[in-house]
Amino acid sequence: MAFVEVPAGTFTMGSPGDEPGREAQERRHAVTILRSFWLGKYEVTQAEWRRVMGTNPSRFTSPDGSLPVEQVTWYDAHQFLDRLTARSPGHTFRLPTEAEWEFACRAGTTSAYSVGPALTRADANIAPSPDTPVAARGQTISVGSFRPNAWGLFDMHGNVWEWTEDDHCPYSDGPVADPVGACGAPLKVIRGGSWYFAADSARCALRYTHRPGDRGFSLGLRVVSIPTETLL
Repeated sequence: MAFVEVPAGTFTMGSPGDEPGREAQERRHAVTILRSFWLGKYEVTQAEWRRVMGTNPSRFTSPDGSLPVEQVTWYDAHQFLDRLTARSPGHTFRLPTEAEWEFACRAGTTSAYSVGPALTRADANIAPSPDTPVAARGQTISVGSFRPNAWGLFDMHGNVWEWTEDDHCPYSDGPVADPVGACGAPLKVIRGGSWYFAADSARCALRYTHRPGDRGFSLGLRVVSIPTETLL
């Protein structure tokens, strides 16, 4: 698995009031990521999932296993991470927090998408429009098929939704550092949109949710790798 180092820094999480499609829950607030972290360069592929779990739950498959794994629950993701950690001395693996995910998606930008104010199907694997909820491609495609964002991360928009660690909690009213959504809410936050949804669902600030036991043909994951020495 390939990882990209995401630098520490402060950014404005959420969206401005005039951003098309904005939701009230996307209240803007300053977030500081105190330490750099290593985030998967790509969404977890079916080949990687099979290597660790011995199975492939995905609806869409390819001979080379380069499609992102999907139809995985939040609980499945944690089982994968536990097994990956057990077989990878010197590293611990986890899901990104919601704040880490948005920080990495934005990659220093402040627009609705990391590519600018609009996202097209030349930029990501998304559906043509909200009124046509099935992309012409009709499924997931190989990870890394589009240009990466400014920090070298691929498919932060589209392809599959990505589980985060966080419960679906209200945002803070003020500045926070390394926030983790842990409010006991029954829903988990997923980010990034998917092949089945249009660009409006793939905005950097868009928060979407699922129950942790849900699975679907556009639910996948991306992982954080932590060198064990940084935990000491």
